[in-house]
Amino acid sequence: KLLKQRSFLIFFVTPIVICIPISFYYQNANPFFVNAGIPNPTAKMALGQFSEAICLLLIPFFFRRLGYKKMILLGIAAWALRYLFFAYGDGQERSFLLLLGILLHGICYDFMFVVGQIYTDRIAGEKYKASAQGLITIAMYGVGMLIGFWVAGAVSDYLKTAYAAQFWEYLWFIPAGISVFCLVLFAVFFKEEKALPDVKAR
Repeated sequence: KLLKQRSFLIFFVTPIVICIPISFYYQNANPFFVNAGIPNPTAKMALGQFSEAICLLLIPFFFRRLGYKKMILLGIAAWALRYLFFAYGDGQERSFLLLLGILLHGICYDFMFVVGQIYTDRIAGEKYKASAQGLITIAMYGVGMLIGFWVAGAVSDYLKTAYAAQFWEYLWFIPAGISVFCLVLFAVFFKEEKALPDVKAR
């Protein structure tokens, strides 16, 4: 019943697709920072978890002012921006772009996935919310990540051969482009209704 609603279907598909660029981050971020000469990259990446905790506390503040759609759009846009920062950043004068890309993790994750969980609970209702959350989780971390790591691996292998000199720059443009596609898809087709239908009442 939930997937028959266009907005929920779009919401369901978007996290699956966004898991493709996410896989690029999990697979390539650490070796990228090492290659860029960033000292102690693991500790630097931990700043992303710090920003995630901060953004989690800020969700109620932004939620009252922006609502579901705008917050999720900000989360998707943050993924695209993060990869552009990585594409144009380096370990020298533009190392601040890499740091900004790491710090965007809070907006990337919380505004996309945590707000998405809140939206799912609301539209599924008390009776179906556990099943709906399970469906979303399987779709994202099962289907989405499986496809994502395969795509990330295939793209990496191709770019290492065809564009070795520009490997890292070109690599980050791919997930940035996919994120922009998700942004447009969600912006155009997702409609945040004022009164969402109560599934459990059907």
